Amino acid sequence: MPICVSFSNQQKYLKVSKKEWQAKFDKLAAAIIRNLQEEPPAHLKKKWLAKVAERGVFNVVFVTNEEIRQLNSQWRNKDAPTDVLSFPMDADEPPEGEPWELGDVIVSVERADEQAEDYGHSLERELCFLFVHGALHVLGFDHETKKEEKDMFGRQKAVLDSLGISRKK
Repeated sequence: MPICVSFSNQQKYLKVSKKEWQAKFDKLAAAIIRNLQEEPPAHLKKKWLAKVAERGVFNVVFVTNEEIRQLNSQWRNKDAPTDVLSFPMDADEPPEGEPWELGDVIVSVERADEQAEDYGHSLERELCFLFVHGALHVLGFDHETKKEEKDMFGRQKAVLDSLGISRKK
């Protein structure tokens, strides 16, 4: 089974088709791995990426602002809603044949909707962007320095562009 996403929806703010979002996120996950394999970052080995491409799984959960606020408070000591939180799993390879749980990407659909409006693009584009952003965090990327930011944001744009997901409405 190639890289994929396990998707769940825990919010009622927006009616979503689980099948539709599952398919979108599966394509994005594959595009992320393709990008990393084409230009491997120093912190990820090619052999590791090849194994993740074969059986990696990202867990994606749509939540409310209140749920993400609680998680943000618990895990980051920030008592405010945020757009996306990432929780990497253990990087150790599981036994042969088992899926490789890479980590959780928790997305506030309400916050994504607010940001889509602010940025002048579709909610779909914002949710896709937040998944890519969160997935890259799961894989060890950050944007604390200018160099890290340039690499991470460049990869985000390349992944989204590769699937025709633009900032236009």
